[in-house]
Amino acid sequence: MEIIHALEWRYAVKKFDASKFLSDQKVAMLKKAFNLTATSYGLQPIKLLVISDKELQKKLRESAFNQAQIEDASHVLIFCIERGVDAEYIRNYFNRVKEIRNTPENILEPFQNFLIEDFEKKSEEDIYNWATNQAYLAMGNMLTVCAMGGIDACPMEGFLTSDYDKVLDLKSKNLRSVLIMPVGYRAQDDFMAELKKVRKPLNDSVIDFNS
Repeated sequence: MEIIHALEWRYAVKKFDASKFLSDQKVAMLKKAFNLTATSYGLQPIKLLVISDKELQKKLRESAFNQAQIEDASHVLIFCIERGVDAEYIRNYFNRVKEIRNTPENILEPFQNFLIEDFEKKSEEDIYNWATNQAYLAMGNMLTVCAMGGIDACPMEGFLTSDYDKVLDLKSKNLRSVLIMPVGYRAQDDFMAELKKVRKPLNDSVIDFNS
């Protein structure tokens, strides 16, 4: 039940303690957890930016409707997606599979070709939506990891992605920002910390089909 206790402890922090910072070990844990997140086909069309430059955080706050968490958090995690998933991107993935697992190419090739053909048929919007869904998977995973690690977090959609992309020069990295998550430690006077969680009754959110 340890994980349930951690999930009951977590909440979307509204006020961080700006004097407290994550250790290098905890930041390293978050990076590894992000990289281990499950993604569709294992293609990982996502990247994580880890921001700890206070001047940059202050600047980014302006494009997040002046939400103080951006500036006061120990670090700001920015979830990005690849601007394009093409044949070369897919081949690079299968090359990693071959290198790491020593899987023969003749076994990998049919699925590789299927994915290349499938993605060539998709529109830019289709790929954007698919990749964005992977970013949400990653954020959900990271929220749980943070809770288990005693790290406070605040998942956010409320920011101007075009501004972030420009400030961080993401186009040159072939990336787009889609989600942000300040992390750190809650302030003692964050009024949200002591509020009870508002959730549906369990039997109203889960349906059992018993034999």
